[in-house]
Amino acid sequence: MIFEDIKEKKVLVTGAGTGIGACIAEVFASCGAFVGIHYRNSKKEATALKNHILKCGGRAELFKVNLLDSSSREKLIPAFVKAFGGLDILINNAGGIYGFKDFLKLDEKSWEDTFTLNAKSAFFLARDAFFYMKRHGGGKIINISSVSAKYGGSSQSIHYGAAKAALEAVTKGLARAGAKYNILANSIRGGFIDTPFHKKIARENITERINLIPLKRAGKPIDIAKTALFLGSSAGDYVTGETFTVAGGD
Repeated sequence: MIFEDIKEKKVLVTGAGTGIGACIAEVFASCGAFVGIHYRNSKKEATALKNHILKCGGRAELFKVNLLDSSSREKLIPAFVKAFGGLDILINNAGGIYGFKDFLKLDEKSWEDTFTLNAKSAFFLARDAFFYMKRHGGGKIINISSVSAKYGGSSQSIHYGAAKAALEAVTKGLARAGAKYNILANSIRGGFIDTPFHKKIARENITERINLIPLKRAGKPIDIAKTALFLGSSAGDYVTGETFTVAGGD
């Protein structure tokens, strides 16, 4: 099996209570990985996911952390390492938009929180993971980006697009810094994926948005999850510093 080497890998997925993150966690767990499910508010969903993984014979633990709060965020990697005895793969999936409004009305707090969640917290979690991986033979960091980084977002999500562009720049920097330590870093640039988050952004223009996609359909969380699985497995052992666009040609 191509993904057999994922078995017993220790994988932390942020924003894994729902949507893409939950799918990523489930897919890795189905291949035998030990999965850390990070969440902030989705306790019910995160708990259900953990119970599902355990029922299927896997191993999973929950980690509730507010990534907007540095004192809370800095406890996540140490807590994961303590729970699982190591860290092989960090998947920075947590993301979102604060202040989804026309940029002419955008307030600084919304800008700052959007950057903190999508770029700042991902960088510092990656840095904390880097410290551990450097001492333990390497590892992999996978950052979940968005086609907003390519297009700059809509007039209501310019700050989100900018934050994701920053995340992709962080990925390339981490890849260069990590190469000599066998720490590989890559980004997955997701397109319009069929989740509540993307439906909220598109709102009443969902059909119009989908028609802009060459494949003429929305993506599914599993499309992102399978790409993450590829990068996390030995199939991705000679890939670093890259951005993989999973967007139906968008």
